[in-house]
Amino acid sequence: MKLLLIEDEKALATSIQNYFQRENFICEWAADYETGIEKVNIYRYDCVLIDIMLPDGDGLDAVRELKKKFPETGIIIISAKNSLDDRISGLNLGSDDYLTKPFHLSELNARVQAVIRRRNFQGNQQIVFGKISIDPQEHSATVARQEVILTRKEYDLLVYLIANKNRVLTKESIAEHLWGDDADLMDNFDFIYTHIKNLRKKLMDKGAPDYLKSIYGVGYKFSES
Repeated sequence: MKLLLIEDEKALATSIQNYFQRENFICEWAADYETGIEKVNIYRYDCVLIDIMLPDGDGLDAVRELKKKFPETGIIIISAKNSLDDRISGLNLGSDDYLTKPFHLSELNARVQAVIRRRNFQGNQQIVFGKISIDPQEHSATVARQEVILTRKEYDLLVYLIANKNRVLTKESIAEHLWGDDADLMDNFDFIYTHIKNLRKKLMDKGAPDYLKSIYGVGYKFSES
């Protein structure tokens, strides 16, 4: 899963980034409004964490712009202002949650997980696709109740494919989701084929049908048909 944190307090931003990286998220950081808006216009995120009070703009304006352009993206406002008016404004603009500073990182994580489940998987605790079942809390996957041993990237790839089932995904979009900003530094995306091949083999070895379809010259589609 891929997060963007728009927060000007460097120490807090660093602790949030480190925490979510340990939880196997890609967590990118923007220290101000302008950089945050630039990132959301270039990249796609599962959830964006936005501070209301930014040095060069209003975080509520960032929420407004994000919801206008990318309504499918989850948004959590994090703010030192425990104001009812700000809470109502943020929720009315389309944010999914509002968390007042200071907060425990484990609580923020739980809220992020809930937003992603609600937006991508109808709020289900278990993600199910055909014979595949995923437990997001345990970061584990099974096929017909048999555990599939996946690397971190293979697991992230599987969740991304299921979240975008029946859609054609380009190699570029897959690389961006799995590696974040680092994808811009890659000369080619041939290595994506290796991850796809390994994931397909592990799923089929446990009895799953071949859900992964190669779309020649474009990318891949995860589909039962």
